[in-house]
Amino acid sequence: MTAIVTNKNASRNFTFVKSFEAGIMLKGWEVKSLREGRVDVKDSYVRLIKEEAWLIGLKIDPPSSLKNENLDPTRSKKLLLNKKEIFQLDDSVKKKGLTCILKKMYWKNNLIKCDIVVGKGKKSYDRRQDIKERDWKRDQARTLKSSLKNK
Repeated sequence: MTAIVTNKNASRNFTFVKSFEAGIMLKGWEVKSLREGRVDVKDSYVRLIKEEAWLIGLKIDPPSSLKNENLDPTRSKKLLLNKKEIFQLDDSVKKKGLTCILKKMYWKNNLIKCDIVVGKGKKSYDRRQDIKERDWKRDQARTLKSSLKNK
Protein backbone atom coordinates (compact mmCIF):
# COMPACT_ATOMS: atom_id res chain seq x y z
CA MET A 1 0.00 0.00 0.00
CA THR A 2 1.46 3.31 -1.09
CA ALA A 3 -0.25 6.46 0.07
CA ILE A 4 -1.41 8.96 -2.53
CA VAL A 5 -2.53 11.63 -0.08
CA THR A 6 -3.46 11.89 3.61
CA ASN A 7 -5.77 14.38 5.26
CA LYS A 8 -3.66 15.92 8.01
CA ASN A 9 -6.52 18.09 9.25
CA ALA A 10 -8.62 15.00 9.94
CA SER A 11 -6.60 13.77 12.91
CA ARG A 12 -6.15 17.33 14.17
CA ASN A 13 -9.84 18.26 14.13
CA PHE A 14 -11.61 14.92 14.76
CA THR A 15 -11.55 11.99 17.16
CA PHE A 16 -12.01 8.81 15.13
CA VAL A 17 -14.74 6.37 16.08
CA LYS A 18 -14.95 3.91 13.19
CA SER A 19 -13.02 3.34 9.97
CA PHE A 20 -14.03 1.91 6.57
CA GLU A 21 -12.13 1.03 3.41
CA ALA A 22 -13.91 2.02 0.20
CA GLY A 23 -13.22 1.97 -3.49
CA ILE A 24 -13.84 5.08 -5.57
CA MET A 25 -15.22 5.61 -9.07
CA LEU A 26 -12.89 7.86 -11.06
CA LYS A 27 -12.43 8.91 -14.67
CA GLY A 28 -9.22 8.23 -16.57
CA TRP A 29 -7.85 11.76 -16.32
CA GLU A 30 -8.45 11.73 -12.56
CA VAL A 31 -6.34 8.60 -12.14
CA LYS A 32 -3.61 10.20 -14.22
CA SER A 33 -3.71 13.27 -11.97
CA LEU A 34 -3.55 11.10 -8.84
CA ARG A 35 -0.41 9.46 -10.19
CA GLU A 36 1.08 12.95 -10.51
CA GLY A 37 -0.08 13.85 -6.97
CA ARG A 38 -2.38 16.69 -8.07
CA VAL A 39 -5.06 16.22 -5.41
CA ASP A 40 -6.38 18.24 -2.44
CA VAL A 41 -8.39 16.51 0.31
CA LYS A 42 -8.57 19.36 2.81
CA ASP A 43 -12.30 20.14 2.50
CA SER A 44 -13.59 16.70 1.50
CA TYR A 45 -16.36 14.86 3.33
CA VAL A 46 -18.74 11.94 2.72
CA ARG A 47 -22.48 12.36 2.31
CA LEU A 48 -25.06 9.58 2.00
CA ILE A 49 -27.60 10.22 -0.76
CA LYS A 50 -30.27 7.62 -1.64
CA GLU A 51 -28.38 4.78 0.08
CA GLU A 52 -25.16 5.61 -1.79
CA ALA A 53 -21.99 7.15 -0.40
CA TRP A 54 -20.60 10.19 -2.25
CA LEU A 55 -17.28 11.92 -1.69
CA ILE A 56 -17.79 15.67 -1.94
CA GLY A 57 -15.17 18.40 -2.02
CA LEU A 58 -12.23 16.31 -3.25
CA LYS A 59 -10.30 18.48 -5.71
CA ILE A 60 -8.34 16.69 -8.42
CA ASP A 61 -6.58 19.09 -10.79
CA PRO A 62 -6.49 18.05 -14.45
CA PRO A 63 -3.12 16.90 -15.78
CA SER A 64 -1.06 19.42 -17.72
CA SER A 65 -1.81 17.67 -21.03
CA LEU A 66 -5.58 18.31 -20.59
CA LYS A 67 -5.56 21.93 -19.40
CA ASN A 68 -7.52 23.17 -22.44
CA GLU A 69 -10.48 20.82 -21.98
CA ASN A 70 -13.49 21.69 -19.83
CA LEU A 71 -13.10 19.29 -16.86
CA ASP A 72 -14.70 19.65 -13.42
CA PRO A 73 -11.99 19.18 -10.76
CA THR A 74 -14.45 19.18 -7.82
CA ARG A 75 -17.15 16.83 -9.09
CA SER A 76 -18.70 14.41 -6.59
CA LYS A 77 -17.28 10.90 -6.70
CA LYS A 78 -19.18 7.75 -5.80
CA LEU A 79 -17.68 5.52 -3.13
CA LEU A 80 -17.94 1.76 -3.47
CA LEU A 81 -19.15 0.22 -0.22
CA ASN A 82 -21.28 -2.78 0.73
CA LYS A 83 -24.89 -2.18 1.78
CA LYS A 84 -24.00 -3.30 5.31
CA GLU A 85 -21.21 -0.72 5.51
CA ILE A 86 -23.46 2.01 4.12
CA PHE A 87 -26.09 1.27 6.78
CA GLN A 88 -23.40 1.33 9.50
CA LEU A 89 -22.21 4.70 8.16
CA ASP A 90 -25.77 6.01 8.10
CA ASP A 91 -26.41 4.92 11.69
CA SER A 92 -23.15 6.48 12.88
CA VAL A 93 -23.70 9.79 11.10
CA LYS A 94 -27.24 10.13 12.46
CA LYS A 95 -25.81 10.21 15.99
CA LYS A 96 -25.29 13.67 17.40
CA GLY A 97 -22.03 15.33 16.47
CA LEU A 98 -20.58 12.58 14.26
CA THR A 99 -19.41 13.19 10.71
CA CYS A 100 -17.81 11.13 7.98
CA ILE A 101 -14.60 12.34 6.31
CA LEU A 102 -11.83 11.10 4.04
CA LYS A 103 -8.66 10.27 5.94
CA LYS A 104 -6.38 8.77 3.30
CA MET A 105 -6.22 7.69 -0.36
CA TYR A 106 -3.81 4.94 -1.35
CA TRP A 107 -2.97 2.33 -3.98
CA LYS A 108 -3.84 -1.28 -3.18
CA ASN A 109 -3.20 -3.93 -5.85
CA ASN A 110 -3.40 -1.31 -8.65
CA LEU A 111 -6.73 -0.04 -7.30
CA ILE A 112 -7.35 3.28 -5.59
CA LYS A 113 -8.81 2.87 -2.12
CA CYS A 114 -10.06 5.46 0.36
CA ASP A 115 -9.89 5.24 4.12
CA ILE A 116 -13.17 6.74 5.35
CA VAL A 117 -13.56 7.53 9.05
CA VAL A 118 -16.50 8.48 11.22
CA GLY A 119 -15.40 10.99 13.80
CA LYS A 120 -16.50 13.51 16.35
CA GLY A 121 -15.23 17.07 16.10
CA LYS A 122 -12.70 18.10 18.75
CA LYS A 123 -13.18 21.16 20.89
CA SER A 124 -10.38 23.69 21.17
CA TYR A 125 -9.38 22.45 24.63
CA ASP A 126 -9.07 18.89 23.25
CA ARG A 127 -6.69 20.17 20.57
CA ARG A 128 -4.62 22.02 23.17
CA GLN A 129 -4.42 18.85 25.27
CA ASP A 130 -3.17 16.88 22.23
CA ILE A 131 -0.48 19.50 21.63
CA LYS A 132 0.62 19.32 25.28
CA GLU A 133 0.85 15.52 25.15
CA ARG A 134 2.83 15.61 21.89
CA ASP A 135 5.28 18.19 23.32
CA TRP A 136 5.66 16.19 26.52
CA LYS A 137 6.43 12.98 24.58
CA ARG A 138 8.95 14.84 22.42
CA ASP A 139 10.72 16.29 25.49
CA GLN A 140 10.70 12.88 27.16
CA ALA A 141 12.30 11.29 24.08
CA ARG A 142 14.96 14.03 23.97
CA THR A 143 15.92 13.57 27.61
CA LEU A 144 16.01 9.79 27.20
CA LYS A 145 18.20 10.11 24.11
CA SER A 146 20.59 12.54 25.82
CA SER A 147 20.82 10.33 28.92
CA LEU A 148 21.68 7.31 26.77
CA LYS A 149 24.25 9.38 24.85
CA ASN A 150 26.03 10.41 28.07
CA LYS A 151 26.51 6.83 29.25
